[in-house]
Amino acid sequence: MATRIRTTRVTLANLSPAQGSQHNPKRVGRGQGSGYGGTAGRGANGQKSRSGAGIKPGFEGGQTPITKLFPKRGFINQNARTWAPVNLDRIQYWIEQGRLTSSPENPITARELLMSGCIHDVHDGIKILGDGAEHFKDPIYVIASRASKSAIDAIESKGGKVVCQFYNPLALRDCVKGRTDRVAAAPTRREDITWYTNYRNRGYISPATLKSLGDLPFVEERWKLLATQLGAWKKQEFDVQKK
Repeated sequence: MATRIRTTRVTLANLSPAQGSQHNPKRVGRGQGSGYGGTAGRGANGQKSRSGAGIKPGFEGGQTPITKLFPKRGFINQNARTWAPVNLDRIQYWIEQGRLTSSPENPITARELLMSGCIHDVHDGIKILGDGAEHFKDPIYVIASRASKSAIDAIESKGGKVVCQFYNPLALRDCVKGRTDRVAAAPTRREDITWYTNYRNRGYISPATLKSLGDLPFVEERWKLLATQLGAWKKQEFDVQKK
């Protein structure tokens, strides 16, 4: 018969820390016999021996820091945008692989390109480029932020449609997430209004672009309203500059 091993019951009275897990704190300024008396391990005098000496990283004792001695060139444009480029030959390859589909009811947007792995980051928006147009053969419907002239010509020559829509960061995130419960922001900067009201760019608030799209399912009523409102503003600004 096996012998039962009796263990001591663990209580607050017999609890103790593991051996070597705790050390006595260093008590400085308690006399020369401890080895940390007098200057308390800080050395003799000097800035670092004083209490409250908050020396910031990069501080060089009051002399001109080296970061200020080197000349600076260029600047950072706060309004610059980084577009995620997508070439037509890549889109064609994804369609042939069955990883992308396009129809008037479900056009290709940033969400489809990202979810299919055609791009890995939407950055500030999608830009369709015309590289590989000679391999492009399927009619597609695309809603992007920008599109080159060669890409527009190639897509429309095959019977497809491309529309450039303005996206601010929140609207682009909603597009990627598939949210439709919020109204997308309209362009407010003069440059954006001018760009997206130009038919040559296939801007979504250009009356000529909306006329060419006709009654396609993905055309929103808000686009027509913005085309009316911003078109009137653009005409007013042009009249003011003309005077």
